[in-house]
Amino acid sequence: MALLLLLQQREQVTAAEVSRELEVSERTARRDLDALAMAGVPVYSTQGRGGGWRLLGGARTDLSGLTASEARALFLVAGPASAATPAVKAALRKLVRALPEPFRVQAEAAASSLVNDPQQWGSSRVEPRPPRFLDELQDAVIRGVQVRLGYVDRAGAETERTVHPLGIVAKGPSWYLVSTTEAGRRTFRIDRVSSVGPTDDPVDRPEDFDLAESWREISDEVDRKRTPLEAQALCVPHGIGLLRMGFGVRLEVGGSTTDGRIEVVIRGNDEYVLAGELAGLVEWIEVTDPPGVRGHLASIGNALAERYG
Repeated sequence: MALLLLLQQREQVTAAEVSRELEVSERTARRDLDALAMAGVPVYSTQGRGGGWRLLGGARTDLSGLTASEARALFLVAGPASAATPAVKAALRKLVRALPEPFRVQAEAAASSLVNDPQQWGSSRVEPRPPRFLDELQDAVIRGVQVRLGYVDRAGAETERTVHPLGIVAKGPSWYLVSTTEAGRRTFRIDRVSSVGPTDDPVDRPEDFDLAESWREISDEVDRKRTPLEAQALCVPHGIGLLRMGFGVRLEVGGSTTDGRIEVVIRGNDEYVLAGELAGLVEWIEVTDPPGVRGHLASIGNALAERYG
């Protein structure tokens, strides 16, 4: 695809130019050009000084019908911050260099406008349906324009404000807009957006802004607010994998102690509930703090022994 677009963009290319532009060897470039010809694409070569490969009669392929929105969509679903495979991302980095100039800037913007975070908060079983204003907000992020945003908070109160859209995040079944406002950086659930009014004013985007890194900071902050309680424990080395599967981002692994066990911190939001989660792991971990969790573990142990002997 990149090679075809490159041929359509330029009157003529050499194997050296293809090698440099698409990061392949000259041998691979020649082989791929020959493969295009064998596939029926009207590519021909001229020998000698000033020679190279051309499309016969300025021929065009179906790729010439790639619209700006289609180019954006391509990079939106498989950009650097997405869940696309490394091979797909590498191919897209090559492809963007061959896109027509009017498409290139927005395609590159689309590639960095979306983060896919598969870990959802809580146990919601909501189907991941795109919210109503997702397309409008993605368009504002890619074009780099401010929007007048209508928003309904948890209490049902509706407000309107001007925001600087910086990126879109898909977290589990939910979608979020990361933006800056007069009050600083804010995150909005897109399914609570009631209206979107794009403006012609450009977004004030920090030069060092990275959507994936920004989202990690936001997500960590939310996780800590949802699970403010911390239990310190010691875990045998072969139990760390089990803890990772059970607690995910709520687990922090520290260093080893003199007896070979590993220090861990497990977060939760209620001492009794956290004790219940830890009670079945007594063979692997010893909770050292806080006393409230230890007390609940003792009570749960007594109740289990009383019931089951």
